[in-house]
Amino acid sequence: MAAVQTQAEYPKDIGFEQVWAALMETRGLLNDTIKENKKRFGDMDNRFGEIVECMVSPNLQDKFNDLGMEFQTASTNVKVRDHKNEIYFEIDVFLQNGDVAMLVETKTNLTISYINEHIARMEKMRAFADLHNDKRTFLGAVAGVIVPLQVKQYALDNGFYLIEPNGDNFFITPPQSKPKEW
Repeated sequence: MAAVQTQAEYPKDIGFEQVWAALMETRGLLNDTIKENKKRFGDMDNRFGEIVECMVSPNLQDKFNDLGMEFQTASTNVKVRDHKNEIYFEIDVFLQNGDVAMLVETKTNLTISYINEHIARMEKMRAFADLHNDKRTFLGAVAGVIVPLQVKQYALDNGFYLIEPNGDNFFITPPQSKPKEW
């Protein structure tokens, strides 16, 4: 029968510096692994977000037109880069006509944090428009595949249209009161 070891066998001449160096090397390898995993999962989450955008954007203009909005143009992945005034943001789907524009944010899993980011984006849009003498009204909408009830309510309470999938299609829930205008 083999003897059971209760203590690991370590070389007797190993010092604190060698142990510390080994721990630091291990920490570096673990950090590299964590960074790589975050990048991979981040890329995957971005891809899912793109899928949501692709599901929603082709028919979004028609859906809002059915609600009486009459948007003549729709664009995806609009980037605003105003270096002079340091205003930077991106719009997943941008619907517009001469008087009104709609900024739509799409997410796989819509959260209150994402809605707060969209509120900040709407404020940046208003500031950018004011600086460029654009007097249009700006409205907001959020789209998500996974939308918990409290998040749905938060979006609607903040004056956003809510876009959710429904089988092969999607539906739009208008805010309970008047949509917020920026």
